[in-house]
Amino acid sequence: MKGLSIWKIAEVTGGTLRVFHFGADGWTVCMEGEARSCFLSQEVASITTDSRKVEEGCLFGAILGERVDGHSFLPDVFQKGAVCALTEKEIPSEKALPDTAMDSRFAALIEVRNTQKALGSIAEEYLKVLQIPVVGITGSVGKTSTKEMIFSVLRQKYNALKTEGNFNNELGLPLTIFRIREDTEIAVLEMGISHFGEMAYLSRIARPDTAVITNIGTCHLEYLRDRDGVLKAKTEILEHTNPAGSVILNGNDDKLRTVETPGRHRVFFGIHSDEAAIDYAAGSSPDFPGDLRAEEIVLARDIRQMGFEGTVCRIETPKGAFEARIRVPGLHNVGNAAAAAAVGLQYGLSLEEIRAGIEAFDTISGRFRVIRGSRWLVIDDCYNANPMSVKASLNVLATAEGRRVAILGDMGELGETEEALHREVGTHTAGKVDLLIAIGALSKHLAEAACEAGVHVSYYPDVSAFLKRREMELSEGDSILVKASHFMKFSEIVEALT
Repeated sequence: MKGLSIWKIAEVTGGTLRVFHFGADGWTVCMEGEARSCFLSQEVASITTDSRKVEEGCLFGAILGERVDGHSFLPDVFQKGAVCALTEKEIPSEKALPDTAMDSRFAALIEVRNTQKALGSIAEEYLKVLQIPVVGITGSVGKTSTKEMIFSVLRQKYNALKTEGNFNNELGLPLTIFRIREDTEIAVLEMGISHFGEMAYLSRIARPDTAVITNIGTCHLEYLRDRDGVLKAKTEILEHTNPAGSVILNGNDDKLRTVETPGRHRVFFGIHSDEAAIDYAAGSSPDFPGDLRAEEIVLARDIRQMGFEGTVCRIETPKGAFEARIRVPGLHNVGNAAAAAAVGLQYGLSLEEIRAGIEAFDTISGRFRVIRGSRWLVIDDCYNANPMSVKASLNVLATAEGRRVAILGDMGELGETEEALHREVGTHTAGKVDLLIAIGALSKHLAEAACEAGVHVSYYPDVSAFLKRREMELSEGDSILVKASHFMKFSEIVEALT
């Protein structure tokens, strides 16, 4: 990994370095010598915190977790070929090193105060060495879908790397950055938080050249209190965004329309549709700030929704307009396409390249993935949930043919408003579904509000209780939305139905 020698890693982490050599007397501390210096000057091949992914020449970060202590794997990872390990505590050599010599006959231990923070420092240094453009993406809802759409666009011109899975937090972001190689031309990094201060930390590591904020919704209210708190936390990304960079904001969001970006190029993306205010986001509106210049807007118009087959729209940009088909349903994905177009323009893509990237985008597991089976159609949207995203998914379900069934579960981290917000979603099911199946303790409130709104409802305390009766609840030809917060483990429902 370019610029990441063992010496440099010890320097940027501020850790205590110990070097060992295997000889006739076994492992001994090596304090000096040309061979030692040569060993320390070598760049590590990779960095991992997973002992199963250790490879020759890598650095292993030992994380002291709630269930597993990574320090217990040290002899094994060195035997597999690791040359260095970060530790959070001083480990005697006889407990850290294998009984036999490794191929290099040298091994290094760097003791740091906190392995996770040390990995963040290494990632920050690595990006400084690579000096490739970074697109940082945050927001309450749609971060992953927007990231995937932006990646699909940028890869039409560049060798791009993106965040995979849920590697978007204080540990996942550095691990994503460590996957970057010298031939990578641009990185698309998703950044997720739930507390104040976390985004400032993540943006200090990533130092985006372009910051994208998808929306400000009712998420993580347990810690961020209200949408103003969410706005404050999400816009911490600007603290370390390139002062000469770009900020891409959702112009349909009332909170984001207030964000000022002195010195940076600001672009508002969004959709122009009479449906925007009810379908797109909390606090949304089809209207944009009135004082914007044409070069500050990327806007989707003439939207033609085709149910689960996707959407066709016209995207207007400062460089011209084009028509694109978005293969994933929902107005929110039209907004994602506009965001991707705005980013593509920042990096010199042609309108044809942008259109091709948008049309190449497809769904991913757990995020409105439509699975057509022999008995019914299942919409796998179970990766996570909050009031805003559930409403958007219900709006798409409303366009389905046949009986519309929503299997909804608890939404987490909503704080003192959790009961009211679950009731709000329950009320929103009216006219959108023919049957609501509510699962979980908090979803009792959702079920009650749906009943009051005239919706046919079944309630179950947990997933297993529903799965025992699923054949009695569901009928051939149903279109079934499955959505809840990740901790509800609704992937078990998707698996059972498909």
